[in-house]
Amino acid sequence: MKQKASEEERLSVSSPYKNWKKWGPYLAERQWGTVREDYSEQGHAWECVTHDKARSNAYRWGEEGIAGFCDSREILCLAPAFWNGKDAILKERLFGLTNGQGNHGEDVKELYFHQASSPTHSYCKYLYKYPQRKFPYIDLVRNNNNRNRGQAEYELIDTGYFKNSAYFDCYIE
Repeated sequence: MKQKASEEERLSVSSPYKNWKKWGPYLAERQWGTVREDYSEQGHAWECVTHDKARSNAYRWGEEGIAGFCDSREILCLAPAFWNGKDAILKERLFGLTNGQGNHGEDVKELYFHQASSPTHSYCKYLYKYPQRKFPYIDLVRNNNNRNRGQAEYELIDTGYFKNSAYFDCYIE
């Protein structure tokens, strides 16, 4: 209750709330592989940019990042990057499947949790669970691609990468 009261107080002194809306967790967690970024000649929006192509892609309509923050116009974007010492790339964006790679369409294959946020976003807490072993990109694509619509999706938790607590708890606060 005390936190709510202090947030209301901060908002009440802001004219009219504009300063509290300048920054926030407005950064998309996944920009790649969506219709917003379709530049394909054949109109295959969901296949145009895969996760693998995303790190070499300049976006026209937005940006992305894990637990990212940006100004309300998305001119300055800030987000952490992770590396477990095993992956060939930095972990800068959530991994997922394009519409054609998954048995139930496009889907993010990560474990992450928005844990808390005040109304003004002056306080936010996010938890990202990052495997300590090499991230199973190929395994997730292959297993989901080999399943039909009637089968359950193959998730990151199904890979066994989280057994024996072999993951990093990455808190962004």
